[in-house]
Amino acid sequence: MSRKLVSFVVLSAVVLAFCACGEQPAVDRSVEPTADAATEAYPPRERVERLLVATTTSLYDTGLWAYLEPMFEDQYGVELDILYAGTGKAMEWGTRGDVDVIVVHDRAREEPFIAEGIGLSRTPFAYNFFVIVGPADDPAGIRDLEPETALTMIHDNATVPFISRGDESGTHAQEKRLWAAAGYDYEDIRTAGDWYVEAAAGMGPTLNMANEMRGYALSDIATFLAYQGDVDLEIIVGAGDAMRNVYSVIPLAAARDSAMAANMVTFLTSPEVQELIGSYGVETWGRQLFTPCAGQDL
Repeated sequence: MSRKLVSFVVLSAVVLAFCACGEQPAVDRSVEPTADAATEAYPPRERVERLLVATTTSLYDTGLWAYLEPMFEDQYGVELDILYAGTGKAMEWGTRGDVDVIVVHDRAREEPFIAEGIGLSRTPFAYNFFVIVGPADDPAGIRDLEPETALTMIHDNATVPFISRGDESGTHAQEKRLWAAAGYDYEDIRTAGDWYVEAAAGMGPTLNMANEMRGYALSDIATFLAYQGDVDLEIIVGAGDAMRNVYSVIPLAAARDSAMAANMVTFLTSPEVQELIGSYGVETWGRQLFTPCAGQDL
């Protein structure tokens, strides 16, 4: 089954169609959310034919969702509509009740999202690493440095472009943390000079912009490998513990069918799917794109 891109227009039409069917019951926010709350505190309001999932661009651009989507549909008898955006946009859709499940990668924002009762539980299921990519000749001389040191040198060079996602995605949040760890106020970085460029776009377009401008960018390694054949960039600063990138699945309290939303958690953390996630892309790109981590506190 081919990947389905649900546009904002289509999403709006779907949401309006739901509303037209009658006012949805109010969600009881007084219930303390737990990992098992999806089928207990919020019983299914209806059996849906489509499950709306908002996901990060990296899981979509690498083709992982296209790989897993038909398996979920066959197993649970439901159509998946996959909307891809940055973590910030996915959480915005989740807060508005536009989707049933979000799959994101920014624990610092995920935990308050759960505490506020918007999401029911946070379940890590895979991780990879962030890397800094750039031209092979490495004009700022940052190769193999610690990421904070590398950003400091890019800042001090002030001539080689750094292309930021600038879109409140999980990758953008990681970039902000790295600037802070390097001792900079991010608001100062944004206005530091023409060398700092905000793409306000997904990972793919950001990589393309870095390629065109012969600059650097922070990327998750999976998306970079998927785009590597299309850009003249390479990994300059590699992975480390500070660059771990954890993906979590969060069913929403306002999901139209909470049992079906909970099925997504069960599916992504099942031993069979965890094995598939771990082997995905190895044959094509020669290395593991995602490391399964169900059951780990990451």
